[in-house]
Amino acid sequence: MTIYSIMPPELVFDGINTEPGPYVSLIVGDVTLQIEAVSPGVGRIVRLLEAPLDAYLRPELSPGTLIPYGQPTT
Repeated sequence: MTIYSIMPPELVFDGINTEPGPYVSLIVGDVTLQIEAVSPGVGRIVRLLEAPLDAYLRPELSPGTLIPYGQPTT
């Protein structure tokens, strides 16, 4: 594979060897989400695992959205 870029290779390949964070499955109503923990009690939606078709059009369920989950530990 050849990559043509004006950016330095250090920026292009930054993070290529790091594993993504631990993911958690969360059920919200009739939707099963895969989220990545950002802080205690807050997660970022990675993708929808199981959902009715109209759930993909809901902006509050779009990937990258921060949502509360679980009980925050203090």
